[in-house]
Amino acid sequence: MAKIMETDNGAAVNLISQGTEITGDIKSSGDVRIDGVLNGNMVTKGKVVIGPTGRVKGEVECKNSEVSGVIDGKITVSQLLNLKSSSKINGTIVTNKLSIEPGAIFTGNCAMKDGENGGATAVRPKEGDK
Repeated sequence: MAKIMETDNGAAVNLISQGTEITGDIKSSGDVRIDGVLNGNMVTKGKVVIGPTGRVKGEVECKNSEVSGVIDGKITVSQLLNLKSSSKINGTIVTNKLSIEPGAIFTGNCAMKDGENGGATAVRPKEGDK
């Protein structure tokens, strides 16, 4: 009897393999792995993995992300963004939690947000606290 494997959200993992270049926007409800090149924006409810040979020029919006490749643009992650030692980010990061390995290169701005969707709940000191 065959066993069917599914991801947590029930959708398949989408793969853009090395040697593939896509120009345009991607919208997905599942996980996405990029080992090729994406010139455009990507929005997914799942996890985005950008492999060591992966490159994105545009905006990325997702639940979780692990980056080993290159992003030129904005990445918005509602939960955890993990930058591996080989990653290079040129742009803006908006995330709830951020993990950066030594060797990762990040040039740009970073905004840490609370909440599931990266909501703008800023922690401000109470009056009298200094």
